[in-house]
Amino acid sequence: MSEALRTDLYQLTMMQAYWRSGHNPHATFDYFVRKIPIGSYLVTAGLSYVLDYIENLNFEDDDIEYLKGQDFDNEFLEFLMNFRFTGDIMAMPEGCIAFPLEPIIRVTAPIMEAQLIETFILNKMNFSTLIATKAARVVYAAKGRAIAEFGLRRAQGDGHLEATRATYIGGCASTSNVLAGKRFGIPVSGTMAHSFVTSFDHEIDSFRAYADTFPSRCFLLIDTYNSIEGAKKAVIVGKELEMRGEKLLGVRLDSGDLSELSKQVRKILDDAGLTYVKIVASGDLNEWKIDELMRKGARIDMFGVGTELITGRPTPALDGIYKLSEVVEHGRRIPKMKLSEETVKATLPGRKNVWRIFDKGKSVKDIISLDDEGISNAMPLLGLAVKKGRIICDRPSLAQIRQTAAENLLNLPDEYKKQDGAPAYPVELSPGLIALRERMVERIRREEISGIRQH
Repeated sequence: MSEALRTDLYQLTMMQAYWRSGHNPHATFDYFVRKIPIGSYLVTAGLSYVLDYIENLNFEDDDIEYLKGQDFDNEFLEFLMNFRFTGDIMAMPEGCIAFPLEPIIRVTAPIMEAQLIETFILNKMNFSTLIATKAARVVYAAKGRAIAEFGLRRAQGDGHLEATRATYIGGCASTSNVLAGKRFGIPVSGTMAHSFVTSFDHEIDSFRAYADTFPSRCFLLIDTYNSIEGAKKAVIVGKELEMRGEKLLGVRLDSGDLSELSKQVRKILDDAGLTYVKIVASGDLNEWKIDELMRKGARIDMFGVGTELITGRPTPALDGIYKLSEVVEHGRRIPKMKLSEETVKATLPGRKNVWRIFDKGKSVKDIISLDDEGISNAMPLLGLAVKKGRIICDRPSLAQIRQTAAENLLNLPDEYKKQDGAPAYPVELSPGLIALRERMVERIRREEISGIRQH
């Protein structure tokens, strides 16, 4: 199915205006985030979807038929019938750590092409990066305890697959989403619902039924009536499994004072010799609640996180943007920038790269430079992904992307991973970029004053 119409109408109307006027210079656009809503860093995700889109971008017959009814010129629609993306894309790989103002994706193409793909890039990159970053924060709060993503029922419609993939990139160990498990090879995990327990006359009967069905992968939900009594019944079933040569894998707490209950349940299990049984906690958890549980010494081995993770709560959307930074006319590269009365909304001109500097294995600062400036003893973060419309970069597996994210997060000093009050990571502008920006600001303001005087 064509994805060509997954765009805003004004991208197509601008395309027709460019086409009709013959104004189609090569242009460079940057995808970046001005401000990170929570925390100090982003875990980039979603590039794989962008590359698939670029590789398969074309208008099918039914797309053209639909556009005929939207007041587009027939000649323009004939042009669209043979449309292909022919530009270049530089990008940070998925699993990279990014900071405000840094170009995460840089598109250089005829302006009609660069304009068309804007909406898709924003749609995919904003959502996946938001969820991958949320997952990284949750995983960091758990201090080595595994995080299982349980969010399918609270996900935004068909976005559940993208969201689950992003949580895995961010460090989650498994998902309850079976389709995502099949599609992406993510380990799947789950226990049982309270309805399963209450459907039996006695709680222990539900435990035995489940253990009989899944003797080698048995997790028991013990808080349906009383968590302590549920733990005692889990011990009985655990001992029965031992007699069959199996082991109870774990018990799950889904309500109450999870810190105190986990300590009491741990003692009950240990006193019975079931030291190997894991305790799983769930129930409206997020990074702040998990962090508090860890500080209280909770005896929890794994967390199940659903709504707060899969929706990126409390941030409804990542405000990533896509802005013009250069056009090429008659062989001359002309930098572009946006000024605003709100300083934060100004953009950086020119074709740029991002560099990371390390000290003793830790990232210490980034530098945004003009593309023709080299930064010594630094690692460039943007790599060529698409050249003349063809995908030329490596396409790592999801497991490899997840490992890349884990390594990059490990290289980020802990002070920038604090749940609250993390300092801003140092991002500097190169001398060349600073000089270009100052020249452009002065020129734009001078032209504005001149224009006012002429009127």
